Amino acid sequence: MNDALLYVFTTNGLLFLISIIFWRFPPKKINNIYGYKTPKAMQNKEIWDFANTTFNKSLLFYSGISFLAGLVFATFINTNLTWQPMAFVFMALIVSIIKTEKALSDHFTEEGKRKRN
Repeated sequence: MNDALLYVFTTNGLLFLISIIFWRFPPKKINNIYGYKTPKAMQNKEIWDFANTTFNKSLLFYSGISFLAGLVFATFINTNLTWQPMAFVFMALIVSIIKTEKALSDHFTEEGKRKRN
């Protein structure tokens, strides 16, 4: 295995593996160790479950794209990979957080009550 593929597997591949674990084994209770932890997400159990479900699905999707993009770069681009795989990881995390926070704002009030549609 060449160095570029190893780099992609240890960055993008690791994020994808973690996202599978989070998706498959979501946190059951509000805690400070495991799960999507923001002040709004930790307000109550309903928000906690919603936030973790939303974040885990989003992270799984975007980390998968990140992993595939990293593999494409490592396989087909004839240049040394430096920051590109880490940029894909960063973008996957940022997009997942933004989408989760937007979904929380769309579905819950600041007081932690579900919004009426």
